Parts: sequence; C-alpha cells; structure tokens
Amino acid sequence: MPAQVTNYQCPACTGPLHFNGRSGKLECEYCGSSFTVEEVEALYKKEDEQAAQAQQQLNAAQAAAQSAQHEGEWEETSSDNWGADAAHMRAYSCPSCGAELICDDTTAATSCPYCGNPTIVPGQFSGVLRPDYVIPFKLDKKAAVEALKNHYKGKKLLPKTFTNANHIEEIKGVYVPFWLYDGTADADLIFEATRSHVHTHGDEEITVTEHYQVRRAGTVDFEAIPVDASTKMPDEHMDAIEPFDYSELKPFSNAYLPGFLANKYDETQEECAERADTRAVNTAVDMIASTVTGYTTVDAVSRNVRLHRGKVHYALMPVWLLSTKWQNQNFLFAMNGQTGKMVGDLPVDKGKYWAWFGGIAAGVAAVMAVLLWLL
Repeated sequence: MPAQVTNYQCPACTGPLHFNGRSGKLECEYCGSSFTVEEVEALYKKEDEQAAQAQQQLNAAQAAAQSAQHEGEWEETSSDNWGADAAHMRAYSCPSCGAELICDDTTAATSCPYCGNPTIVPGQFSGVLRPDYVIPFKLDKKAAVEALKNHYKGKKLLPKTFTNANHIEEIKGVYVPFWLYDGTADADLIFEATRSHVHTHGDEEITVTEHYQVRRAGTVDFEAIPVDASTKMPDEHMDAIEPFDYSELKPFSNAYLPGFLANKYDETQEECAERADTRAVNTAVDMIASTVTGYTTVDAVSRNVRLHRGKVHYALMPVWLLSTKWQNQNFLFAMNGQTGKMVGDLPVDKGKYWAWFGGIAAGVAAVMAVLLWLL
C-alpha cells in the first residue's frame, strides 16, 4: 500500500497552492486567495506530522512483511520488478485524486502527473534531514525563459538554426540541496618577485632586474562556502550560478516548496567537504597573493595552508533547470532562481568558427608580412 503525500490546498476553495516568489506568499490560481508562509505552516503542521507518522508506520510494516516473507517457503516475484532501481523507489498516494506516485528516495517535493497538485513527501525533511535554511524562489518560469533568450544574444558563433528552431523541452524549478561550510584558513606563502627598471647609457638601453623573496602570512575566515549535495545536479552548473544572496536565507519551512520540485541530499557533508576545502585553500591563496603589489612579476614558490573546519549548515537553493534538444544533442541550462544568473553550454557553428579563425589568421599574416618588409 503506498504512503500518502501532503497536498497544500487552498483553505478557501481547496485548489492547489503554489509559492509565488514575487509576493512571498502561497497563492491559489483558482480563487485568487493568498496566504503567508506562517499561515500555511500553522494550518498544515498537524497534517504534516500525521503524514510523517503514517510513513514511519508503513516502513515498519513493510520491513516486517519482508522479514516474514523470507521465513516462508515461497518468495513472491513480480513481473514489473524494477531490478536494482527498486531499492531506491518509493510509492505514494495522491490525496487529491488517489493516483499512485512513483518517486526515487531523494524526492521531497513534486507534483501529481494526473491532477497537477503540488505534493510534499512526508519525512524527507524531518528530524536530522530537515534543512536549516531555504532561499525562496524570487524569479518565476517566465523570467527563466527570458533569461535563456538573453543568454543566446551576442553569441556570434551560435548556429542561427539553434536560436530559431530550438524549443525548450522541459523547464522546472528545483530546490537543490547545498551544504554551507564555515571555517578558517591560516596561510603562509613565499613568492619570488622581480622589479625591472629601464635607463639609457649613451646609445644603449639597459634593463636592470631586481629579484626579491616576499613572504606573506594571514588568516582568512570563511562563512557558508556552498557545495551542492545532489548527484543529480551537474557540479559545474551549480558552481557557475553562484553567488546566492545569503541575506535572504529563511528558516526552512515546507510551505516554500509547493509548485516546485525538491530533493534531499544524497551526498553527505563529509563527502562534499573536499570540494569546500579546495575552494577555501584557493581563495585564501588568491587573497594573500593579492597583497603582493608593486612588482613586475610575482610567482608563488611555496604555500602552506592550514584549514580549521567550523559549522556546516544544510540549505535548499532555488534553481531553474531548462533543457533543450538540437540535432540529437541535449543542452542543459541552469538559472539562479534568486539572482537570475544563467549558465549553460551552447553549440558552435563550425562554418562561422573557421571563417572567424581564418580572418584572425589572415590578419596576423598581414601584420607579419609588413614587419618582415620593414626589416
């Protein structure tokens, strides 16, 4: 028997509620009513607790049934066995239409494919799995589509047919799980630097180069280094849409989720810590190196960085994912649902590329010919 999920329905007309980032409220598309996060939170607190309790009871019953099954002589098999994937799938019942929803075990918020109602999966964000913070969506789907169009502009090597004939196949707003790392880095760096002076002596131009050894040491404090905690999200896209404005972090509430997808983390804070450490070290080195000024050249020859890890927070960040297909190739774009920053790979028109490259090569050849003629 599938467990039941929670639908956030309008108290006035029972229509589905969606969180509107512009108003900061949950709104009903049918009757136009709107409610604050606090109002909806209070309304559904008891229902969420009951759903989570029901899920725990169901899990215990399934475990007991499975144990009893192995004690008997026969083991039931099913023709719709999903194989290895079955261990990571869950079945839920939509309270609006009764349809069975099949989700993987990281899904925390989705929508019913039959009635379209936003659904919250019980227990995914409870207890130790509950995020500390969330940044609510500020930009809507329309803004994401417009940002993608602007992303195409000014790309001279982009095939014209990609812009004209390409259509968005899927667009979805996703709350992506992130670990936010605090810490401190003690950095001690040694540089080899040079300073050059040019003067003339008679008809000769003399360059004097002075060599220095420069040492810098300091402490850099870090707060909330973000690392996405979902294997489903491409790390390079998630890194590129930063930064997020942490001043808009809110204490987590399920009431921000209706109308969007959400996943719980499937990479632990320990598994993601190395990426945070690398970012901390590189940032500390760059900040210390930026203090070495007044030289012609500066090269780091030795660096010693000691990290001191601090608190780790769990947060959900708003991301719009847009996928397109062109000439049998898939292209994924990601937009920061708070700031509107858009990233994604684009195809290159080979004809335009070689024409551009040929133009550059011809220009260089012409300059070289003139220089050789002057010599």
